[in-house]
Amino acid sequence: MTVTNTEKTVDGPAGAEALWIGSPDVPLGETLATFQVLTEVMPQMVWSTRPDGFHDYYNARWYEFTGVPPGSTDGEGWSGMFHPDDQDRAWARWRHSLETGEPYEIEYRLRHHSGAYRWTLGRAMPVRDEAGRITRWIGTCTDIDEAKRAAEQNELLSRELSHRIKNIFAVISGLIGLTSRHDPQIKPLAKDLQNRIAALGRAHEFARPHSDHSRPLLGTSTLHGLLIELFRPYPAFDEGRIVVEGDDVVVDDRGATPVALAFHELATNAAKYGALSLPEGSVTVTVDRQGPALKISWRERGGPTLDGPPTRHGFGSRLAELSIVQQLGGAVRRDWQAEGLELEMDLLVARLSRETPA
Repeated sequence: MTVTNTEKTVDGPAGAEALWIGSPDVPLGETLATFQVLTEVMPQMVWSTRPDGFHDYYNARWYEFTGVPPGSTDGEGWSGMFHPDDQDRAWARWRHSLETGEPYEIEYRLRHHSGAYRWTLGRAMPVRDEAGRITRWIGTCTDIDEAKRAAEQNELLSRELSHRIKNIFAVISGLIGLTSRHDPQIKPLAKDLQNRIAALGRAHEFARPHSDHSRPLLGTSTLHGLLIELFRPYPAFDEGRIVVEGDDVVVDDRGATPVALAFHELATNAAKYGALSLPEGSVTVTVDRQGPALKISWRERGGPTLDGPPTRHGFGSRLAELSIVQQLGGAVRRDWQAEGLELEMDLLVARLSRETPA
């Protein structure tokens, strides 16, 4: 979005002589007074440049924040106010806006009158005349240092909490392993339980709050990303025999645990008894969003021929189904075809994430 208007030259304070006339019926003096009042009552630092980017106006907030003499940052003098590590980045972004006319937005550290550098959000929009030519840029600087440092502190606490939770998973898994050594009969059960705990650990790490630096390589926490993270330990995934396709939705810690349990059990059973137990077998997971509803289909092919449904369901399968039904309010349907298991889950998108409106 840009502001379109007509620029005229009027007498006034230094740097404020080039102003925008909202209507030809508005007196120039009134427009100048309105502009001065507007920029001075704003809590942000306000600045303005010519079309070529030459800075020629700053409001009082700028000089109060920086402590520099009036006029000393006109032209290109403003760049020296940035932290040395941010200057090249800020210049590159500003030149890009001047060349393209795109709005300017960037976070950088600006030198305070105390000598400290404070995080600041810089924004600017072009003003265009009736022919679409840029006649001026209007910008603001907003002090976001406290919010920035609070976010960094929250990220530090989040990483520490995540580390401790992962340690708890590791301790529980270790206790199970130690217990199974003294009773060989429970070793298979213990191994399955350790694998479930590992799956929950991967789901936790994927769905916990992240910053830009700690976020998984897959990007935003989504259903596709979570499923891929769960399937990654299986060799069939690297071989291209596990495919995730279709729509994608956001998933956070609200929905990650039951989803992780359900698909870990499906993948484990497929690797032991189903399609993934044979080298040519494959699994396709298809996600279909229909408004607030979500249908997830699991389809196995190329495995052993099935004679029908199993005579009994294991503890893990029952646990996974209970997670989907009770925690997410979903429904699960199985179809044991000769070619392989086909399963459908019906869920509400809003149950998977706190950010998704109901």
